[in-house]
Amino acid sequence: MATRDEDITRFADMLSAMGTEPRLRIVRLLLTAHPVGMVVGEIGDELSIPNSTLSHHLEKLKNESLVTVTREGTFLRYAANHEALQELLAFLYDECCTRNQVVEPKKVTCCQAR
Repeated sequence: MATRDEDITRFADMLSAMGTEPRLRIVRLLLTAHPVGMVVGEIGDELSIPNSTLSHHLEKLKNESLVTVTREGTFLRYAANHEALQELLAFLYDECCTRNQVVEPKKVTCCQAR
C-alpha cells in the first residue's frame, strides 16, 4: 500500500512533536493513564515539569493530534490519542512485516516486560 505524501508529512510532524525528552515522557505517562487521562497538575507533579513549560509541550502534542484535551470546570484533562498513535505505529511497521520480514509481526503487537 502506497503512502500518500500528506500522510508522510503528518507522521513526520507527529514524530517531531515527540522528539523531545519531556514530550516523549508525557505521551508515555498518558498511555499509562489511558483511557481516563490526567489533569495538567497531575502530569506536572508526576514528571516534575513546571506548568509554564508543561503547557507548551502539551500544546505541541495536541496540535499534532497525539493527545486529546477536555475541559472539566477549571481543569484540563489530557489523554493519549491512541488512534493517532496506532496509525503512527502502523505507518512505521507497514513494510517491515510484509516485504522483508525484518521484524516478526508478533514482536510488533506484543509488549515485553522489562
